[in-house]
Amino acid sequence: MAKNDIKTDKLKTSPKNAAASSGGSRPKIHASKNIIRIKGTDIFSDKKLSIGLTAITGVDYNLSRAVLHVGGFDQNSLVESLSEKDIEKIETIIETPTKFGIPAWLVNRRNDYVTGDDMHLIGSDIRLTLRDDINRLRKIRAYRGIRHELGLPVRGQRTKSSFRKGGVASRKKK
Repeated sequence: MAKNDIKTDKLKTSPKNAAASSGGSRPKIHASKNIIRIKGTDIFSDKKLSIGLTAITGVDYNLSRAVLHVGGFDQNSLVESLSEKDIEKIETIIETPTKFGIPAWLVNRRNDYVTGDDMHLIGSDIRLTLRDDINRLRKIRAYRGIRHELGLPVRGQRTKSSFRKGGVASRKKK
């Protein structure tokens, strides 16, 4: 036997190739996952509450733990254990966390530009507000707005060696 024949024999007898070449395939296991909807976001019911709430845009791990603590929920219980009443309670706490005793430094919109209130934005509200803030900065020709327009870093980073791809079109090298 030549070396090539030995290699092909090994390939034929390997367990992975034996299952594939026999025509039969492994049965695919489809775990049926229930989906629970909280604040317009689908959350798989087999996750822990503290992790499942982080699927909502605008809710991080710290806020989810604070919401569960204030609401009196066990953070290690599964999402599927929530009743409709519990879901409504979680939604109201997420909408106005400062009214339930959650500190203001955990909310994502402190001292709002228009109202001056501490509020927490969720979902598409975050994207809309961010876009409005950037457009306001561009309109008043603030330094940060100009940096946003040019595609450069906004928060004072050095640009000599970083941010070299994309961004501003510079002059061509000879």
